[in-house]
Amino acid sequence: MERRKVDILCVQETRWKGSKARSIGAGFQLLYYGVDSKRNGVGVVLKEEFVRNVLEVKRVSDRVMSLKLEIEGVMLNVVSGYAPQVGCELEEKERFWSELDEMMESIPTGERVVIGADFNGHVGEGNTGDEEVMGKFGVKERNLEEHMVVDFAKRMDMAVVNTYFQKREEHRVTYKSGGRRTQVDYILCRRGNLKEISDCKVVVGESVARQHRMVVCRMTLIVCKKKRSKIEIEKKTKWWKLKKEECCEEFRQKLRQALVGQVVLPDDWETTAEVIRETGRKVLGVSSGRRKEDKETWWWNEEVQDSIQRKQLAKKKWDMDRTEENRQEYKELQRRVKREVSKAKQKAYDELYTRLDTREGEKDLYRLARQRDRDGKDV
Repeated sequence: MERRKVDILCVQETRWKGSKARSIGAGFQLLYYGVDSKRNGVGVVLKEEFVRNVLEVKRVSDRVMSLKLEIEGVMLNVVSGYAPQVGCELEEKERFWSELDEMMESIPTGERVVIGADFNGHVGEGNTGDEEVMGKFGVKERNLEEHMVVDFAKRMDMAVVNTYFQKREEHRVTYKSGGRRTQVDYILCRRGNLKEISDCKVVVGESVARQHRMVVCRMTLIVCKKKRSKIEIEKKTKWWKLKKEECCEEFRQKLRQALVGQVVLPDDWETTAEVIRETGRKVLGVSSGRRKEDKETWWWNEEVQDSIQRKQLAKKKWDMDRTEENRQEYKELQRRVKREVSKAKQKAYDELYTRLDTREGEKDLYRLARQRDRDGKDV
């Protein structure tokens, strides 16, 4: 996904048992569902910038799941599906299509829908009689399963995106095994939103399983830009400063003065609490109210900051005068920054592990556990 710049990826036949969200590195998050580690399973992988946009996750079965995202005010529903294979029982196939129908009916008509699915069948070349839901550029002849795909597209007013773009056969075939070359994986969208998709093809050489190949499409959401008002985030008192002895002592003295200075001592908790809060705000200060976006710099220290500033100055110097001397200076400072960052991280981790072994570190341990639990939730 990182190499091919894919933002959202639907995966099928994962065979992962469970239903949760999981970070898989490089900022990508996997949301999946499966009931058996030997068969089926579906999932959706999101790029980091879309993780916070998830509003809802529906896990219907180990063959159908969906995500609802809010992007620039537009609601986008991403559905991952895995249809039963040709040899499966008719009852299982009907159950899959019934689940997919119910999923589509639950989505409001004004919202975007993109389905990425392994339908285990081929729509075939040509579109005679089905021009409203598919293009001419399928692969080979149609089979029974793909009659179900076309019928579903007609029922839900969807379009089979793969078939609208004229590509070489190599960029249309999604499944290769031995001498078999077929098209079984498809991307579908609402017919009214087909104009938002500028390209769709099979990416050759990017496959997790040897037989299946990744299908990608480029979609640009047409949104009406609205003027966004600044959201005032609550400013919080910096209570954590009480860990320092000098701050704690100053707070204690100011609080005594505030309570003694009143004509009548408060006899209810609300009044006392307000005096404590007001004293805390004056002595400890309050946060800026700005959202802290980067959470990965908790190990940041002055040495790292100083090294980065010197590196930035060297970069500007090299941009203005492209001499070999300036280049070498910039490269050396780059290496120094990496060393400083590595040392700072190691020092911060060592201090964390030492603190976790103490009685005071129990709070940090519970905090880490709660954070890990939150990371495993969909929304």
